[in-house]
Amino acid sequence: MGLFDFFKKKETAPEAQEALDKGLEKTKDGFFNKITKAVAGKSSVDDEVLDNLEEVLVTSDVGVSTTLKIIKRIEERVSKDKYLNTSELNYILRDEIQFLLAENNSNDFRQFEYGDHKPYVIMVVGVNGVGKTTTIGKLAHKLKESGLKVVLGAADTFRAAAVEQIKLWGERVGVRVVAQAMGSDPASVAFDTLQSAVAAGEDVVIIDTAGRLHNKVGLMNELGKIKQVMQKVIPNAPHEILLVLDASTGQNAFEQCKQFTEATDVNALAITKLDGTAKGGVVIGISDQFKIPVKYIGVGEKIGDLQLFDKKEFVNSLFK
Repeated sequence: MGLFDFFKKKETAPEAQEALDKGLEKTKDGFFNKITKAVAGKSSVDDEVLDNLEEVLVTSDVGVSTTLKIIKRIEERVSKDKYLNTSELNYILRDEIQFLLAENNSNDFRQFEYGDHKPYVIMVVGVNGVGKTTTIGKLAHKLKESGLKVVLGAADTFRAAAVEQIKLWGERVGVRVVAQAMGSDPASVAFDTLQSAVAAGEDVVIIDTAGRLHNKVGLMNELGKIKQVMQKVIPNAPHEILLVLDASTGQNAFEQCKQFTEATDVNALAITKLDGTAKGGVVIGISDQFKIPVKYIGVGEKIGDLQLFDKKEFVNSLFK
């Protein structure tokens, strides 16, 4: 049984759905207010409505590239059905966003399994302030709740606060934390964490890393060194490089994603703080543009408010 099977077993659909709906309230309110204004006084979907809709999507942080794809698809539907009216626009928009996401990133987390790696190693990257440590803590909680043995590696040794936060999460969740003194070599912390996880027979290792978005070469070298050292213990580690992005930063999240994907082999995304922003459109744009699975979304402050991302559920919730 893959680790994901344990994780999935614990998900409570009604509670998760309620948290998702609540977490997307601000995005939904802003989005539909803008759409209502875009179609005001219009009965059919004409060029002006499409221009207004384009502006709605761009200002909702869906991103220019993804917006143009969506508008082109709607234009094609309008040209086939000359009598398309504005009351149908929400349904069409929902469908086209779902189709686009399904085509661009069909490897949904619902079908993803951690496989037979033991321990399964997750290296977490992202700038300071995006909710990286909180995401690590909440993910550790989810996995431990599912009966897995989890260990955290405090490899962001540049900030004393980062190490202390990881230790606090370890205590709160009840998982072991491997840490060294502030200023220690991050790769050394990662090495010790993996070595002890193998010795203890633990299931999942989550490694925190420094959140400074310094120059790309420096970032690449630092993350590369951590990977090389980990591979001395487990040859194909890390199995997952999880980039954490803050939805409330809007277009800045796109830039961070660009920087980190150029610096290292990011193969999973977590998008946090959706409950505190009207910029939830970034999930759609980033999913489409970077072709990297969004695996987790943060929809609230409670310890259980880190969710597995499901594109269909997300879009349906947005359009409820």
